[in-house]
Amino acid sequence: MKLENQIMLITYADSLGSNLTEMNYLLNTHFREAVGGIHILPFFPSSADRGFAPMCYDHVDPKFGTYEQVQKIGQDYYLMFDFMVNHISRRSNYLKDFSERKDDSPYKDFFIRYKDFWRGGEPTQEQVDVIYKRKPRAPYIEIQFSDGTSEKLWCTFGEEQVDLNVVSPVIRQFFRDTLTDMCKRGASIIRLDAFAYAVKKPDTSCFFIEPEIWNLLHEIEDIVRPFGVEILPEIHEHYSIQHAIAKQGFWIYDFALPVLVLHALYSGDGENLKHWLEVSPKKQFTTLDTHDGIGIVDVKDLLKDEQIEFTKEKMFSQGANVKKIYNTATYNNLDIYQINTTYYSALGNNDKAYLLARAIQFFAPGIPQVYYVGMLAGANDIERMERTKNGRDINRHGYTVEEVEQEVQRPVVQKLLQLMKLRNTHPAFAVDGEIEVELEGNNGFQIRRTFEGQYILLKANLSTYDFCVSGTDISESSF
Repeated sequence: MKLENQIMLITYADSLGSNLTEMNYLLNTHFREAVGGIHILPFFPSSADRGFAPMCYDHVDPKFGTYEQVQKIGQDYYLMFDFMVNHISRRSNYLKDFSERKDDSPYKDFFIRYKDFWRGGEPTQEQVDVIYKRKPRAPYIEIQFSDGTSEKLWCTFGEEQVDLNVVSPVIRQFFRDTLTDMCKRGASIIRLDAFAYAVKKPDTSCFFIEPEIWNLLHEIEDIVRPFGVEILPEIHEHYSIQHAIAKQGFWIYDFALPVLVLHALYSGDGENLKHWLEVSPKKQFTTLDTHDGIGIVDVKDLLKDEQIEFTKEKMFSQGANVKKIYNTATYNNLDIYQINTTYYSALGNNDKAYLLARAIQFFAPGIPQVYYVGMLAGANDIERMERTKNGRDINRHGYTVEEVEQEVQRPVVQKLLQLMKLRNTHPAFAVDGEIEVELEGNNGFQIRRTFEGQYILLKANLSTYDFCVSGTDISESSF
């Protein structure tokens, strides 16, 4: 199926039910009208990071199912696949062959070898300092060859995720083969994970390096275009980067919206949110929650520093069971740019506040994405996080079929599904439609969407969380 202006669900292959078959059953039984697309988070064999250290892309991890089951889901929903542009698993056959055969391996140029990348084989401290990195030292792992020698390879993220040498012909061919195969297997849109890290040059930040990053993006576009497939670069950084990508005609993420909505609902002040909704690109996917934490870096300069700090502190003080320790090394999380919590719990498990947050998201420009925990208004899974000592697992509860069928009976979930159906069906939500935002009196907030004579209106109070929806061909409804 082609990409449509329908809400996209984000889920792991084993989180709505234990596998793809159970997921498909639940989707068609409970969510058929609420969801039009599915981002199935990495379903390939992987050695770490919940699928984001793929060993290959040509088959599905057997514990989830098969490509035939993925394609069956794709008969009813447009699909997003993940492609990790920046890295591949340390346990992949590519690295195994390289470790065994070294310079005789056809994959000797698959990875970024320190000895070739840096003059003299090692970076200077000055070169290390300017790298936009996730580690307190130079980003590398050391691998051992079968002949007893060793080498450093570039490694931005976890030690199971070894970076790819995107300038080498062998990697460019790997990209072409893999992306072509994804298109043939049913992808409607391909998410380019960690895209901004892919291009590296000495004496730079090695993050979104221009013009090379644009060349790579357009090359990938050229590969998938003949299949009618879209691409979505995944980048968490200053919103200006997203806007630059949008100006080139690509889909982007709105990662600023989650914190802006929280700030508005915590403070009752909608001025910053109003400004953002008015300047946001139309060709974007909106989020409130994803499989990661709630991003803070994305709202730099959209909120004042003191407003960002206020919002972060509210997430800890008002959010249900959110503690600062969950964002520390104790819980395997040193990413200071994200807060680990479900969105429902960030709003104190308050049904009214949560439904208003979703209503604002659905009225924002672009196509909404709803994370599976968010679709079920899920609270923080403290038990799972304490068991794994992984801070992000607080927002990664695995629902059994029986749990889902129980959760969908909750009034907050029923009302959310009604909002989702409305977002999918009302013509005023066309991607190319217009948006008007107004502040009214004491904490009043209003969004009006219009398209070809059709309109839909959201009127809300940011302090009491009361809101109603009215518009063409629908009677006024309160939630």
